[in-house]
Amino acid sequence: MANKTTKVLSVLMAGALATSLTACGGNNGGTNEGAANGGNNGGNAGGEKATITFQNIYPDPSDPKYQMIRTIVANYEKDHPNVKIELDSLNTDQQKQKLKTQAASKEMPDITIVNPAAQMQPFVEADLFAPLNEMVEKNGLNDTFQEGLLDYYTFDGNLYALPDGNNIGLVYYNKALFQQAGVEVPTTFEGMVEAAKTLKAAGITPMAIGEKDSWTGSFLFMNILLRTNGPGFLQSVVDGEKTFEDPAFAEAVDAFQSLVQAGAFQEGATSFDYNAGENLFKTGKAAMYYMGSWATGGIETSEVNKDDNIGVFKFPTVNGKGNPDEFMLAPGSAFAVSKNSKHLDVTLDFLNYFMLNYPIEAFKVKGAVGVGQVINEDFKAAGYSNMAVQVLDLFKDVKGGDISFDNTMNPGTSQVHLTSIQNLFVSKKEGAEVAKEHQKAYEENNKK
Repeated sequence: MANKTTKVLSVLMAGALATSLTACGGNNGGTNEGAANGGNNGGNAGGEKATITFQNIYPDPSDPKYQMIRTIVANYEKDHPNVKIELDSLNTDQQKQKLKTQAASKEMPDITIVNPAAQMQPFVEADLFAPLNEMVEKNGLNDTFQEGLLDYYTFDGNLYALPDGNNIGLVYYNKALFQQAGVEVPTTFEGMVEAAKTLKAAGITPMAIGEKDSWTGSFLFMNILLRTNGPGFLQSVVDGEKTFEDPAFAEAVDAFQSLVQAGAFQEGATSFDYNAGENLFKTGKAAMYYMGSWATGGIETSEVNKDDNIGVFKFPTVNGKGNPDEFMLAPGSAFAVSKNSKHLDVTLDFLNYFMLNYPIEAFKVKGAVGVGQVINEDFKAAGYSNMAVQVLDLFKDVKGGDISFDNTMNPGTSQVHLTSIQNLFVSKKEGAEVAKEHQKAYEENNKK
């Protein structure tokens, strides 16, 4: 547990080397094109009819991955006429809740989405997923992933899911709206708060968020905590070296609330889900958007990025504390297979095909920034925007960071945390009181 963040950092560094070195020029390597047509010897091409349910988190037609997943499915069904892939496309929080219900009744979809480490562990302990070791080794699929990334989906030597990405947290901003309000890119958190006030006074929504999906506020809050404490706060709590009542945590809560109280977010932020919040930014209705670099693809292909209008910047220092080269690190959501799938062989064959083609199709639709597999292609030559190339360059600056709250803590403590941070969008509370809420939840969920 103590080395989780260090491992994520090493994976990100390897990923930056694999992708961003070719972002601006000339590597003629491919994305495993030769293997992309592979499968387990044709899967169910001539066998009995099989219908596979593929639960996913790509419901937004404006996201390149929405079309990408449908392209891969259509190609597989064309080559395997006896197989039907039914897509169950949900936003992130909807999918998490639905999966919990399905897991409780042991009626799992053939393929579903899980998150790494602590979020994934309860499903593994319930013996719900099929091991993927043999599949990835047999077809060479494991060699397509950035070195070390699969460790976050591996328990007791068994690999149970294949990630879609490997990302960092950053701030996207609308250059035209900044210029309209006379705002410069902030280099401190206090400057960000002042920029929010100036933008709001100019009639511009300063920052978009989809806080109905409560992980979004948590992700932003954790970047503030990364600045007030430095890396490893949650791990120090787990190790018994600190408590949530440490001054750094309360300071992060108070700083977060200063952004909320400045009117930084759209009215009714807790009623906007992830996609609705992101679409505010993608349609030019908000000046800033803090999110993981996986959002690059959807922003890349949106109208708001026309004429190189979108830029990115690192999350700044807070009260003079922190290193902007330390990022929120995000090994991606991942695809897992139900152990009790009625068509297990076919499901594994399709997932193998899907993952071999994933980086190829993502690259084609300008959705490949932050993909967890090695991509040896020239992003700039392929028409990726300056914004996308800038994001790729930021990966090279990563000097450390933290992973999300719910990828570190047990589910009970994580749920209290998510609700507690979400409530700050509705009413102000003392940082010390929020810290006590967290500590109480941690102690109650860690009783021996």
